[in-house]
Amino acid sequence: MSSLESRKAFNELLGLLQEIDSRYLGPEWGLGTDEDVAGGFRAVMHILQGALFSHFEEDTNHPSFLRIVSPSRKFTGDNADAVYYEAPIDPNLAYRIRGNAGGAIYTSLTLEAGTQAGGLGTHTAGVINDETFEIADDGSFEVILGGAAREQNWLALPPDANRITTRHYFENETYAACDPTITIQLQIEALEALPPGPPPSDASVAAGIDRVATFVRSRTLDMPPPGEREQPPFVSTVPNQFPPAVKPGDFALAAADAAYSMAPYVLGPDQALILRGRWPECRCANVSLWNRHMQTYDFTTRPVSLNRKQTRLDADGRFQLVLAHRDPQVANWLDTEGRPFGMVFWRFMLPSGEIQPIEAEVVAFDEIAGSLQK
Repeated sequence: MSSLESRKAFNELLGLLQEIDSRYLGPEWGLGTDEDVAGGFRAVMHILQGALFSHFEEDTNHPSFLRIVSPSRKFTGDNADAVYYEAPIDPNLAYRIRGNAGGAIYTSLTLEAGTQAGGLGTHTAGVINDETFEIADDGSFEVILGGAAREQNWLALPPDANRITTRHYFENETYAACDPTITIQLQIEALEALPPGPPPSDASVAAGIDRVATFVRSRTLDMPPPGEREQPPFVSTVPNQFPPAVKPGDFALAAADAAYSMAPYVLGPDQALILRGRWPECRCANVSLWNRHMQTYDFTTRPVSLNRKQTRLDADGRFQLVLAHRDPQVANWLDTEGRPFGMVFWRFMLPSGEIQPIEAEVVAFDEIAGSLQK
C-alpha cells in the first residue's frame, strides 16, 4: 500500500463521493424520483467543479481572483444578474486590489471566515461597498485590505478572515451572468513582495485534494436534510408565502447590505402563481428561481429571473409577476421549467425605506389573464 499522502487524500475523496451517492442522493435528503436523483447528481458535479476550479490550487501569498459561479457552474445561490469572484487571503498579510466596475450598478468586497480549508463560510468578517470606497469616472478603483488603517478605500482584515468575495450586480435587459460583453477587471497582490512558493509536493497536492473534499462535503453531507435545517428569518418554510425582507447580518455567503426574502413555490400542472408587489427604493433588485440545490434555472435560454429594468410595471408602479410552467402570453413571466416545486428568492441591494411584503396568489393557468389586476 502506497504511503503517499496524495493517494490517501484521493481515495478519501472517492469514498466521500460514494457516500454522497448512497446517502445524499437518496431518500435521506428527500430525493425520491429518478428526476430528483439526476438533478442531485448534476448539483454535485457543479459543486465538484467549483471545488476543483477555485480551491484545489490555493496560494495566499500570490492570490488571484477566480469567478465563483457561471451558467455551467452553479451552487449556493447563483444569480443571473451578477458576476462573483473570490480569492484566498491570509489575515496576517496586507493586499492591494485593483479593479474596474465594468458598468456594474453595485460593487462590493466581502470578507468570509471559515473557508480556509475549503469549508462553507461560517460568517461574514467584513464588507465594503461602492458607497464607502471611491470609484473613478472610468470605473476603476483601488482598495487596500489589512495593514495600517487608511482614511478611505481600506478594509481591515480581522484574524478570522481567510477569503475575499466580490459582487458585481447589474440591471440590464439581458442577464449579466451570461453576457459575453461584460468584463470585470480584478487584480489582487500582497503589498509586501513575497518569494515564489515551493513547487508542488505530495503534501501540497494532498492538501489541495483535502480542500476539494471539504468543499464538497460542506455543501452536501454536512447540510442537514430538508426539514431539519434552521432557516434564517428571511426564509419561509410555507409554500407560496413570503416573509418580510430583512438583512442577513453576518450570515455566511450573504451580502450584509442587502435584504432578502425567500419561499418555496408548489404548483400543480395547470396552476400558476401570481406575485404582486412594488420594487423598493434600493440600488438594485431582482427575483430568481432556484431548484432545491440553490441553483438558478437555465437563464441562458429561459426567463427565470427578473430585475427592475426587465419588469413591466402597472400604471401605479406596482408589478405583477407570473410563475407558470408554460408561456401565459402576459408580461413578467417566470418560467418554472415545468418544475412543480422550487424556490423564489428576492434580493434588494442597499434598500432605503420600507420593503412591502410580496403578495402571492395561486390561480388556474387558464385564469391568469382574468386574475391580473387592472
